[in-house]
Amino acid sequence: MAEADWERGVIETLATAALREQRRARRWGIFFKLLGFAYLTIFLFLIISPRLDDSISGKHTAMVEVLGVIDSKGDASADRITAALQSAFKDKNTQGIILRINSPGGSPVQAGIIYDEIKRLRGLNPGIPMYAVVEDLCASGGYYIAAAADKIYVDKASIVGSIGVIMDGWGFTGTMDKLGIERRVLTSGENKAFLDPFSPEDEKQKKHALTMLNEIHQQFIDVVRKGRGKRLKENPDLFSGLMWTGAKSIELGLSDGFGSVDFVAREVIKAEDIVDYTQKDNLAERFAKRFGATMARALASLLLQPEVRLR
Repeated sequence: MAEADWERGVIETLATAALREQRRARRWGIFFKLLGFAYLTIFLFLIISPRLDDSISGKHTAMVEVLGVIDSKGDASADRITAALQSAFKDKNTQGIILRINSPGGSPVQAGIIYDEIKRLRGLNPGIPMYAVVEDLCASGGYYIAAAADKIYVDKASIVGSIGVIMDGWGFTGTMDKLGIERRVLTSGENKAFLDPFSPEDEKQKKHALTMLNEIHQQFIDVVRKGRGKRLKENPDLFSGLMWTGAKSIELGLSDGFGSVDFVAREVIKAEDIVDYTQKDNLAERFAKRFGATMARALASLLLQPEVRLR
């Protein structure tokens, strides 16, 4: 009898433990399902919900930022910048526009599209002045865009200039010779493998590339001369690709004076309330970009050997 009671007790204890474990697993399962549903709901809401713009009321200074490399897929793409400028010019309360520039340059095509759109919009709205305000850097394509403004304001330590064009690459022929690697390329045109880094440099192709670069450089020079006019001081290095401090750029006529965004809005445009028209990613877009970067790092960790880090 005692043995039967002991067995029954063990069975009841095991059954009770099993039931308790099932309830615990069920609760955790429900919790994770609800958590996943909540994340999905928030993500869909961020995608579907409209982006909130700055509250625009009363007369103000419109600001459009040109930050980072100017290219077709970045934050400083022609599509984003021109759309922001169109909105700024369209608003009846805009008293003036500031281009806040902090860019090393980028695509001459994207910079040219932005420049041309600025000229078009200013032609349609002659009563709205536009000023460029340089922060740390306004080089190459960044200056190409700035040349469309009425005036360019800088900090004394800003870096301005780099009026030139570059095409760079690598040559691997020496390395291939040492490794015993043979390059095999077939083309249907004698110049289809133009400046191929795995083939010896072709003087004819090099000459053609330099001709193209000089043509684009001259377009850049023409834009700067047209935008700056008689303010430019003739200097043999002006269009050589060199860069200068903000203070020196004023001496050369590349800039007009010292001033920040707040200074220009308050003292020049006379409308110290600033509204940012820059097109920026919403939360869903930022999440998607971060998620994509995280997935890329995870994939790289699977494909590459682990790296040593100091913490």
